[in-house]
Amino acid sequence: MRWIWIDKFLEFESGKRAVALKNVTLAEEHLHDHFPGFPMMPECLMIEAMAQTAGILVGEARGFAEKVVLAKIKKAAFHHYVRPGDTITLHAEMESIAPEAASTIGEIRRGDELIAQISLMFSHVDKNLAGKKFPEENFVFTDMFNSLLTGFVETHPDAELSR
Repeated sequence: MRWIWIDKFLEFESGKRAVALKNVTLAEEHLHDHFPGFPMMPECLMIEAMAQTAGILVGEARGFAEKVVLAKIKKAAFHHYVRPGDTITLHAEMESIAPEAASTIGEIRRGDELIAQISLMFSHVDKNLAGKKFPEENFVFTDMFNSLLTGFVETHPDAELSR
């Protein structure tokens, strides 16, 4: 089972930046257990939502040719709670990208209010562990997310790697 923590992309500039939207609702069971009586989106799930937004940006930048995984949380600073009924936007920018890795910086906002600042590093697994085989499934940032990108970028399975 995959948990997708973004609802849709609002903006997407290939290899540069992405803005995704997440509506937080009481229908999400995990909210009720995090703080009983005070449901809120756990900070770890906000990091995951940013990782999905930024990870798709990283994967798409090279035509989803590599297996992209979250390698490191460089920074995660939280300033406010996110509660049911809130709509948050996840703003991710490519800081750098190389054949073996990428880094991103990002913010989570509720309207104009800054909720969190999150900087992440991603690894292109196939480029870092030569000779080792990894399964095709279970890598979050793959071309399975092409449907979320419809209307923003034209993606092809044989996309050129020199973008």
